[in-house]
Amino acid sequence: MTLPRHDDFRFLNPLRVRWAEVDQQRVVFNAHYLTYFDIAITDYWRALAVPYELSMPGLGGEPFVRKATVEFHASARLDDQLEVGLRCARIGNSSMGFVGGIFRDEQLLISGELVYVFANPHTATATPLPQPLREIMLGYEAWEPMTRIEIGSWAVLGPELASVRNEDAAHPLLAGEDARDATALHALARNRLGLAIGCGRLLAPDAPGGPARIDRLGVRRVLRGSHFGRSLLQALMRAAGERGDPRVEVQASRGSRGFFERHGFEPAGEPFERTGQVLTPLRHIVHSPT
Repeated sequence: MTLPRHDDFRFLNPLRVRWAEVDQQRVVFNAHYLTYFDIAITDYWRALAVPYELSMPGLGGEPFVRKATVEFHASARLDDQLEVGLRCARIGNSSMGFVGGIFRDEQLLISGELVYVFANPHTATATPLPQPLREIMLGYEAWEPMTRIEIGSWAVLGPELASVRNEDAAHPLLAGEDARDATALHALARNRLGLAIGCGRLLAPDAPGGPARIDRLGVRRVLRGSHFGRSLLQALMRAAGERGDPRVEVQASRGSRGFFERHGFEPAGEPFERTGQVLTPLRHIVHSPT
């Protein structure tokens, strides 16, 4: 088998070697490399925008490991920052073959092969890989987008928006509905199975020339950290620009502030407390004044 290269992979999962994973020579104990690949395959499904537990029952089965091999080229050491690459290289009737590579600074340390069989979890019998899942995997490896974002009204998108918001009912900045939903522009992200996986809304300025506001921005819990929130934010910012809003504000929690600042938002006021959280007003200029 030709050895994989770093640029062979669309999917690369970052990982830092921890103390518990090394032996007395401070190199990674060999069995942990299979764990690294197993962690990566979980995040591979996230990259496909497929919430595993929510999606697999509707597809009629689950993937089970049939074969896992690793080949050692060099050792990873304590505190190394690694990238674990996975690529679906072959899809059969019911099987999926993955090529894997574990890299340090793009140097190949470990190569691997993983073969999964799609099977009925109750009978443990192989079943044909569903065509929708086959198309998602092929599309991902062809660098196609895994989500589609629709901008619309609550009247049209409300039930799907509510399904995302109410999944995490304990999150005071996301869950529930209010009177402003009826007049807001909403963004809804769906995966390629048609499942709603993320949402956000754009509120009109309270006064002419004032800032618009983005809030209720979030994705399903198991898909967080997979960059789908970025696509939603960008879609809402485009909608604000098309509407002619000069500025957009958000009220960012401690956990989300870095996300917004990486996308060009800057402080616009002093932090304040609401619903038990400290929020910071941030602002992004959409159109410079003329």
